[in-house]
Amino acid sequence: MHHDEMNSENLPDLPERRIFLGRSVGFLTLLGSGVGVRGLWYEPRHAVVEEQLIVSPKLPAGVEVRLGQLSDLHIQTVNRYHREVAAQVNALGVDAVLLTGDYLEEKRNLAGVVRFLQLLHAPQGVYGVQGNWEYWSRLEGENLRQRFAAAGVTLLINERIDLAVTGIPLSLAGLDYPSLADSLKRLQAQIDPQRLNLLLSHVPAFDHHLLDKRWDLILCGHTHGGQVRLPALPPLHLPMYSGDFVAGNYRVGAHATPLYVNRGIGTSGLPVRFFCPPEITLIRLVGADAERSKFAV
Repeated sequence: MHHDEMNSENLPDLPERRIFLGRSVGFLTLLGSGVGVRGLWYEPRHAVVEEQLIVSPKLPAGVEVRLGQLSDLHIQTVNRYHREVAAQVNALGVDAVLLTGDYLEEKRNLAGVVRFLQLLHAPQGVYGVQGNWEYWSRLEGENLRQRFAAAGVTLLINERIDLAVTGIPLSLAGLDYPSLADSLKRLQAQIDPQRLNLLLSHVPAFDHHLLDKRWDLILCGHTHGGQVRLPALPPLHLPMYSGDFVAGNYRVGAHATPLYVNRGIGTSGLPVRFFCPPEITLIRLVGADAERSKFAV
């Protein structure tokens, strides 16, 4: 489980977190109290649904697969906001819910995470991968898998699971943090190109040059979308393994595989978001007869 690498990280006083804290405090001080209220109170507590319509030749006309994505929960205490997020997801009518890591924070409140996960419901189930905070909290691996299973969530650790959604053969593959090349190669070798194949990775920056044509979509998180933003300016800070990916749609690798980065529903470093609201992603995979999409796979 990459323990050698993870033990080199300190919890919670990580250098990249100190950088983010310092920049964010200075940013909010500069902007003043009125804007600070927006960033500290309003925006972190109001998740928005981002809908992505994706056309796939693997889907017949008139068929739609609906998937919900959540990422970067960073749960310290389960509160009204988290209950509202779960209610929003459940109301989307998705076939499955996909989670792309970082459920924990400094308090290592696994019990709270489990309470939140128990609120999520979908006919085909709830599936997730681990993020860096699961390793930093030292609650990763089989321990986490068992606790998630008790909450009705399947944790994918460098493995795939096969589903049949509205008659469509769909495979979900979970690439474990930090999405190492050897792990990707082994996982990719298990993938049937005839199926609709989704790859879940907490981090968006990994060895994209290794990707072959088997993948139809990659879902990631980790970046928080930058968390604190100013329009038309780059983020103040992005964590390691973000690369050039911030939020939204990208194409990666030799086959221009679609990759989507979710902004997350939680915060880290400071409980603040600015021009970067929390995100619930609705993925609508449809046949080629559908309306024009954000990108086609």
